[in-house]
Amino acid sequence: MIRIGSGAGFSGDRLEPAVLLAEQGKLDYLVLECLAERTIALAQKRKLNNPLLGYDPLLEKRLELLLPILSKNKVRLITNMGAANPVGAAEKVAEMARNLGISIKVAAVTGDDVLALIRPNEKTLEDQTPISAYGSLLSANAYLGVEAILPALETGADIIITGRVADPSLFVAPMVHHFGWSLDDVDRIAQGTVVGHLLECGGQICGGYFADPGKKDVVDLAHLGFPYADVASDGTAVISKLEGTGGKISLATAKEQLLYEVTNPNEYLTPDVSADFTTVRLKELAANRIEVSGCKGKAKPNTLKVSVGYHAGFQGEGEISYAGPNALGRAELAGEILHERLKGEFPELRLDYIGSSSVHRTNFGALEEPYEIRLRVVGKAETKEAAEKIGEEVEALYTNGPAAGGGARKYTNEVVGIVSTLIPRSNIKASVNIRESVKYEEKII
Repeated sequence: MIRIGSGAGFSGDRLEPAVLLAEQGKLDYLVLECLAERTIALAQKRKLNNPLLGYDPLLEKRLELLLPILSKNKVRLITNMGAANPVGAAEKVAEMARNLGISIKVAAVTGDDVLALIRPNEKTLEDQTPISAYGSLLSANAYLGVEAILPALETGADIIITGRVADPSLFVAPMVHHFGWSLDDVDRIAQGTVVGHLLECGGQICGGYFADPGKKDVVDLAHLGFPYADVASDGTAVISKLEGTGGKISLATAKEQLLYEVTNPNEYLTPDVSADFTTVRLKELAANRIEVSGCKGKAKPNTLKVSVGYHAGFQGEGEISYAGPNALGRAELAGEILHERLKGEFPELRLDYIGSSSVHRTNFGALEEPYEIRLRVVGKAETKEAAEKIGEEVEALYTNGPAAGGGARKYTNEVVGIVSTLIPRSNIKASVNIRESVKYEEKII
């Protein structure tokens, strides 16, 4: 049996659940999944500005809390917080451990950065457009799998830091390492993959993203627990959470997470396997204890998905609020004014009436007049200076009408676009870089 905890589901996730799992969970492994498509492109931008950076901005904050606990309880950590700079992240963690007087070995997994291998005529998965049509590329990172992580685990490293790795692979790798599974045992790898998929989003399976008051009630969301799995040698797992933490794990929460971000449940593709989620069996053993079994698999694909980040210009935004009688009418008049003044310069200008139609783009014929509306206007331009005009025009509504606008704000941001393509698996050469801390020894004088 092996116990694996999920301590983060995205880069900005809470810090306390991972600390609780490391302290009280009696874990063998703790996984922090903190990387998304846009996250790594932004990390590449930070690395371009400073070669020492490019790893997750919360790396130091998370590890400062976790390092003493992981060391004391002998919990191994696996995380993709290396983002665009796994080696830099490993060096930083080793430095932190030295400062804390902790002796650890850190392994950085590299090889996912394939920007130099991307050809301009490669087609995107989204619309088969050549990548060259998107302009200046910022990053290209292939989704590595278990094969890339195993050598790091075999070094005996206490902490394994990766860049772009498929989310479930972070969980499957310790299973393969611990049980000695063959990477060609597609059913075990598929079963491990479904367990990893259920764990990868942290608090979601514990009711976080599931909660809907009055319809799907979840208790104590303010202290939401994060999940862990007890995995047997055949891959069958029981997913649970710590006693006394908020949230709940049930058949309903597990089923929602099972289908989260799944396009084809018959063929859930990862670098490790093609998993058939339609064969999965979920069984409620007790409160907050769900058994997962039965996932079948087929051979892994010959290609790996690549997330490509590109410079997509600059985005200008402006916001202003209207409240009281006829708030929507005044906001709509403001929108008409802005559309007239900005048309032609911003062909994709978007106007959102927050409180009425900003999410679904319609109010579905609602008869009740909203008491307050916040108008948001956004558009893209090639230069920062051009994009700034949107916020300036919104701010000018203060005295140029309509009546009683307030709380104007303006923003300009550089936009990172994301598209995907494929690369032959044989083109990828992953490697492991080791960094170690030297334990501080107190000298008595």
